[in-house]
Amino acid sequence: MRVAFLMAPDGVEQVELTEPWSAVHDSGAEPLLLSTKPGRIQAYNHLDKADVFPVQQVVRDASVDSFAGLVLPGGLANPDALRMDETAVSFVREFFEQGRPVAAICHAPWTLVEADVVRGRTLTSWPSLRTDIRNAGGTWVDETVHVCEAAPGTLITSRKPADLKAFCDALLPEIWKRRH
Repeated sequence: MRVAFLMAPDGVEQVELTEPWSAVHDSGAEPLLLSTKPGRIQAYNHLDKADVFPVQQVVRDASVDSFAGLVLPGGLANPDALRMDETAVSFVREFFEQGRPVAAICHAPWTLVEADVVRGRTLTSWPSLRTDIRNAGGTWVDETVHVCEAAPGTLITSRKPADLKAFCDALLPEIWKRRH
């Protein structure tokens, strides 16, 4: 069972990639790093460069049917770049159209707003996104983790790195539901 981790080539918050990645891997599923370009992605610890990670598949070559779920790590620059890439936005939108679970943390809901998939849903994020989410028809809440089942396909969201344990604890059961 595979789980897509989608990010731009630059600007992902490293811990928002590595902790959910480890949780998915340790649960017995296979995480796969997708990006908009081949090569490597540059992760950050806030505004400082951190590690680089190899891209395993370019999003334009990926099929949503190949994945049980999607994880969108945050960081400030990462989701801002993703929401400007129509192939990435379409890939995200298709997860919702197929009713597959999506998990987004911190600034990652910017990509959800661009994909027009927050209307009628309740979610959390980094607080600066609340107006964007409301303007896109969603309801913003200030919670450690929020699991929204308002439409087919569960949406799991969290606010920041301090919420990662709760985020991972909510993500794993939703991913494993796809197996049955």
